[in-house]
Amino acid sequence: MPKQGVLPFSYECEPTESGMTALAGLPAYLELASVARLPDSLQRHLEKCHLKEQGWTDTQIIMSLILLNIAGGDCVDDLRILEKDEGLVKVLQRVGFTGHPRKERREQERRWRKERKRAFPSPSVIFRYLKNFANVEDEKQRAMGKAYIPAPNEALLALGRVNPDLLSFAQKHSRQSQVTLEMDASIVETN
Repeated sequence: MPKQGVLPFSYECEPTESGMTALAGLPAYLELASVARLPDSLQRHLEKCHLKEQGWTDTQIIMSLILLNIAGGDCVDDLRILEKDEGLVKVLQRVGFTGHPRKERREQERRWRKERKRAFPSPSVIFRYLKNFANVEDEKQRAMGKAYIPAPNEALLALGRVNPDLLSFAQKHSRQSQVTLEMDASIVETN
């Protein structure tokens, strides 16, 4: 079957008795992220913060969280469900999270001291990474029974600079003169 998009994979239909998996659509989102240059934007904005020197890259961790969210994960521990999907793991091992050429992916592999065995970061890696986005000094001002929004730290501001890049991509492909930001009052609990 010929290549169907930007990333070097294609969908093939194989009849099985086990049925379909909800995770089969995730590679299409990886491809969209690649076309939108999301990995490049994440790298460009977050590398200045020096959040990760070795192991998983900023892009790999954030793309894992995006895929987890798209797949309907409720908490970081649900990454284990993505890790168990053999087809998705094979796609990630082949194309990675960035869609960059093989040479660049090999350079990223040099960040590891040991052989990497997982396709997704472990929950403990994610939790340690997410702590980089908390403003520790401002968090001390929280008081019981009072709402308080801490000021964003440099890492969170850098992550926020990715949004204009994504909006620019969306406008380039579907120009809109007006947009409506829609919110409802429902509460969605996450862990």
